[in-house]
Amino acid sequence: MALRITTELLGDHPRLSEIATDLPISASWIRGSDGFIAFGSYKTHRVSGKKRFADASTWWKNELSQLEIKNNVHGVGTGPILFASFAFAEEEPSVLTIPEIVVAQKNGKSWITWIGNGQPELVSQIINQVGLNLTWSQGALSDEEWRSAVNASVTKIKEGELEKVVLARDLIAHADKEINPAALIQSLETEYPSTWLFLVDNLIGATPELLVRLSKSLVTSRVLAGTIRRTGDEERDFALAGSLAKSSKDLEEHEYAVRSVAEALEPFASSTNVPDAPFVLHLPNVMHLATDVTGVINDSATKVDIFKLISALHPSAAVCGTPTDVARDVITELESMNRARYAGPVGWIDAHGDGEMGIALRCGQIAEDRRSIRLFAGCGIVAGSSAEQELAESQAKLLPMRSALTRL
Repeated sequence: MALRITTELLGDHPRLSEIATDLPISASWIRGSDGFIAFGSYKTHRVSGKKRFADASTWWKNELSQLEIKNNVHGVGTGPILFASFAFAEEEPSVLTIPEIVVAQKNGKSWITWIGNGQPELVSQIINQVGLNLTWSQGALSDEEWRSAVNASVTKIKEGELEKVVLARDLIAHADKEINPAALIQSLETEYPSTWLFLVDNLIGATPELLVRLSKSLVTSRVLAGTIRRTGDEERDFALAGSLAKSSKDLEEHEYAVRSVAEALEPFASSTNVPDAPFVLHLPNVMHLATDVTGVINDSATKVDIFKLISALHPSAAVCGTPTDVARDVITELESMNRARYAGPVGWIDAHGDGEMGIALRCGQIAEDRRSIRLFAGCGIVAGSSAEQELAESQAKLLPMRSALTRL
């Protein structure tokens, strides 16, 4: 007998990040006041290998076939929701999770989806934040070792082995109490409301980069590449934004990333729109060159779902490099760490194959005992890169998670 999954409209409730229940928060995807927050776990599945995106699609469709769906709301993001967090490298495990309860909000409308026979009780209250004492330790590479890796990458690029590579580094925070994911989401939302906040299997963060959104037949991808740190002085930052928009090094890095996304979408789209020039995206700590690539999916006998799109898009030049295969080899050689699900696709998928998948950036992996968290940051390296400047950029990209942790 199929298990019923029910979706009903909700009345007014607090912001998603402020909702708490007796169940631990298991997943989330929030931007501004819209998104999802989930509790409990109905099923979790892991995939790996060259067919991981296709295998994920097959598993999700099989799970849907075993559910009796009663959706009284309808529309994108209603009904059953799958949260996914894919590893950067295909041989590493990627995580798919179906929560027991999902509370959602979009454009002022709220709804709840639950699996089983009884409607869950939601406790709407502000999450109590408990102060943490943090100590920090280096990750796989020290600052000096990472600068050396950047210099080695620049040498390979100048020798013609590749055009761009993205090098990542990690940093570990140790806490004297358990890290509360719900409080961390709330802390991130306060400072970074324009990002996509996510939590899947203890990978938590605030990403500014949308790998792909599929809604009906409209596909969108936000590409970020090229970064400059903000100073906090409005006039100075305005001047820095102008210099970023004209920087040959950053424009080159950005062009590689946009080109890789446009080429990946081309086989699926009857029309694709790529703006002639990027805009400058202002975040509290940094500014990025950004381009929104959009397209309309082809009418064909074979339905295109978001799994097929992320399979084609990942890894983009924004998180790997150009050419992809060479850049991936350089990453393996020089990073000296396992990225796990950092820089992989993360987000949600509905029963129709629509959804939103960001790239897991500005994030950290909370340890099983919740007493430590491993933070990640990466930088795009091209011929004009400076090791010292890239180190400063990586520190700026670590700041969202570092500052959010210090406010707990």
